[in-house]
Amino acid sequence: MTPTEIKTAVTEGKTVHWKNENYEVIRDPKTGFLIKSISNENYIGLTWKDGKTLNGEEEDFYIGKRPQTN
Repeated sequence: MTPTEIKTAVTEGKTVHWKNENYEVIRDPKTGFLIKSISNENYIGLTWKDGKTLNGEEEDFYIGKRPQTN
């Protein structure tokens, strides 16, 4: 997925993962788009400071399913 595709999917409420389900792309109102580790609450930016270069390969990002809440 391209950075634009990732940002659009997250904005539309879709779950976007990086590499595996532990890493989820989120949108933070203050800092922008981040990759969050579910297991340890660590975060990195979706892109480098240039706002274009992904912190990962495009082919490693994919849309997953949202977990169901009861």
